[in-house]
Amino acid sequence: MSHFPDTSFLCSLYRTQVNSPLADRYLAGLPGALRISSLLLLEFRQSVRLQMRLHRQDRTKGFSSLEGAQMLRDLQTDIASGAISSAPADWTDVHHLAEGLSAKYTATEGCRFADILHVATALHLGATVFLTFDGQQKKLALAEGLQVPW
Repeated sequence: MSHFPDTSFLCSLYRTQVNSPLADRYLAGLPGALRISSLLLLEFRQSVRLQMRLHRQDRTKGFSSLEGAQMLRDLQTDIASGAISSAPADWTDVHHLAEGLSAKYTATEGCRFADILHVATALHLGATVFLTFDGQQKKLALAEGLQVPW
């Protein structure tokens, strides 16, 4: 059984949220490393950096630079320890799969671009379990035969 997460799962791992205990237990229970893509790493890191900028502009938005920096350090620690590993992807194949998903679901389900790319990446990497706390992305993953544990 191969697992692949989306950004909502990573956010729950690295920032205290309602789903954090579930994400932490799930990661701890995996027999090996959680495989992620370079795209997912980029999206997560970009999101953290954007939230830090938003907070600097308006303290009621985003989160502090201290919290964001800690999130990025914790992610790097998990990569260095082997708890998380980057899986190489053939992006031409992922984009082909994503185009098929877009044609099949976007007009009727309103799928977002990043959601389609993450599900396409999971399919490309042979994942059987998709880890997400995003309801719309869960529907897409389930429609494509991936299991979502919650």
